[in-house]
Order: sequence, then C-alpha cells, then structure tokens
Amino acid sequence: MARVALMRVADAGDAVMGRLVAGFGAEGALDQVRRGKLDADFVAELAAMRGKPVDPGRRLTAWRGRLPFTDPVADLARGRKLGARLIVPGDVEWPTQLDDLGYERPLGLWLHGSADLRFACLRSVAIVGSRAATPYGMHVAAELAAALSEAGWTIVSGGAHGIDAAAHRGALAGVAETVGVLACGTDVAYPAGNHGLFEAMRARGLIVSECPPGVRPTRLRFLVRNRLIAALTRGTVVVEAAIRSGALNTACHAITLRRHLAAVPGPITSGNSIGCHRLIRRAEAVCVTTAREVIELMAAIGDDLSPEPRAPVLPRDRLDAESRSVLEAVPARSGAGPATIAVSAGVDLMTALSHLGALSAAGYVERTDLGWRLRRST
Repeated sequence: MARVALMRVADAGDAVMGRLVAGFGAEGALDQVRRGKLDADFVAELAAMRGKPVDPGRRLTAWRGRLPFTDPVADLARGRKLGARLIVPGDVEWPTQLDDLGYERPLGLWLHGSADLRFACLRSVAIVGSRAATPYGMHVAAELAAALSEAGWTIVSGGAHGIDAAAHRGALAGVAETVGVLACGTDVAYPAGNHGLFEAMRARGLIVSECPPGVRPTRLRFLVRNRLIAALTRGTVVVEAAIRSGALNTACHAITLRRHLAAVPGPITSGNSIGCHRLIRRAEAVCVTTAREVIELMAAIGDDLSPEPRAPVLPRDRLDAESRSVLEAVPARSGAGPATIAVSAGVDLMTALSHLGALSAAGYVERTDLGWRLRRST
C-alpha cells in the first residue's frame, strides 16, 4: 500500500525517492514524507553526492503537495476493475533485471494482459524507432518482429505510432508474446489510434506501466519510460531514428545498462536513418539486417549463431578443380579442338579428352563440326 501511495507522490524514475525507499523501506519513506521531515543522515548523504546537487527541501515539498491526492485503496480497486494487476520488487512476476536500474528502479508496475512479465522477458528484444516512420522502416520492423516472434522471442516496444506499432503487429503475427511499455496509465489508450492494437496485445501479451491508472502521458514520461524498455530486454534494435529521435534515448539507456544494441541501416538519403547510421559509425551499435543476426547478438554466447550469407551454389561448383579448368578452357561460341583446350587448361591431351566426354554427358559442353564449345543452355 505504501508503494502504491509513493507511485502517486513521486515522479516515475525519481532516483531520490528510490534512494529513500532503499534506505528506509516504502513505509518508512512514506512516513517521512507525511511528517515533512527527512532523516538527517539521508540529507547528508544527498549533500555528499557528486553531480547535480539535490535540494531535499524542495523535493520534500513537492512530494507533500501530492499527498492529499493519494488513495492507494482506490487505485488498487480501480486497477482490479480494469483488469490490471500491480507487481512490486520481490513478487514472483517481478523481472529481476530491472534491479540494474539502481535507484531509478520503478516502485512497482501495473500490468494488464494475459502473459507473465518475468517469463516473457527472459528472451526478449526491444524494437524501437521513429513515430513518423517510412514505409521501409515499417516493413523492416514488422518483418523483424514477426521472425523473432516465430523464433520464440518476446518483442518489447512503446506502443507508439510508427516503428513501435509495426513491431507489435509483427509480433502478433508470430507465436511469442509482445509487451508494450506505456508512458501513461494502462487504462489510457495513447495514442488513441492504437486502441485496437492494445486490446490485441492484452490478449496475447501485456501492457505495462509504472504510472497509476488514469495518468496521462507527458514528454518527460516518455523519456523516463524508455529506461524500462531497455532494462526489460536482452538488447535493443533501433530500426529508424532521426537525429533527435526518442529511440536514441532508449539506445542510450541500453548502452548505460550494458545491454546489446543493434541498428538497422537505411538509405543514406533518409533523415529517418541518420540516428541509426551514427550509432553504427560510432561503433555503439551492431549493424543488423535479419532476425537471425539479431538472435545471434542477443542469445547466449555460442548459441543461435547466424549463418554467413553465401552465394547460390551452381551445378558447376560441384566439379573438381581439373574438370573446372577444362570447362573454363572451352569457348562459348566458336568451337576448339581438344589439343587447344588441353593447352589452355594446362592438362595433357588424354586428360582433356576424358573430361570433355564427362562434361558432355553432364550437359556442359557439346561437340560441333568446329570442335568443342559450351552448350547453349549452360
């Protein structure tokens, strides 16, 4: 109950509140907020922190200002009515990889859907990208997600228009779950145009949020939400990203959390691929073009290796070296005698005659009045 109240009191990803809860527990942290007085040792700890200074007085005032609007009993009842459930650290369904976020770990998560979040994210990949996606990006995202889902990998994304929606739809075409991490309450369909998609995701996956029911999205909540997408998964694939895309923010979180990061190359003339190309050029992301390459990167070392792309195997590739030499010496148009072919191939006359007979039987060459030549259909 204390965590439910604190999820209304503090902003998502508030590291100061996370530090307070880590030190005193959720009930102890809430009690200090109610009393309007933070522990002296905690205040001293904040003062000793490096980086941007934190004003504990202002932070406490902001928290206390939200206290009158907290009603954990009502939040839990509303969640149950909507079909959502709350999980907190220590619950069986809690993904322990979120602990990598440190003090920015969410106080709890609201889940709405049929899947088990912890198990769904054991083999999961985040696919993110531009909202204003190109047809190329939408196609690539859907194809990657569908192939990964068929291979048993859960697709995690943000439920937005563009690449996110294409990734979720692609995953729904496969067999694995898909998880949408929202920057608003699980009961808020944002964007509204994806309402039908969210319903399908609840039936075959999960809608996840650290925001209580009814909370509307803001720009800051989108950026803070991105850390969860990166932390829940083994790695992130950026399909399309402009130079100021929010997908690059997710990529930054993946790098910080030491998760795998991949990027899909696009046309060099496309502004939507500038961010992907920069990640690849800086060696921050691995260039991927297929689902097999993504799996090879994300899977455990030595597992699921992607085969190297090879040229098609032609029938003549199965010939031994000497037969290929004789075949290469046979002209395509005008004929040549066996002695001429033998000299060109670097073999004796009897060897040339032997191979020419075999090549003729296999349909590679034919004998004419002017000598041996390649068969027209070869």
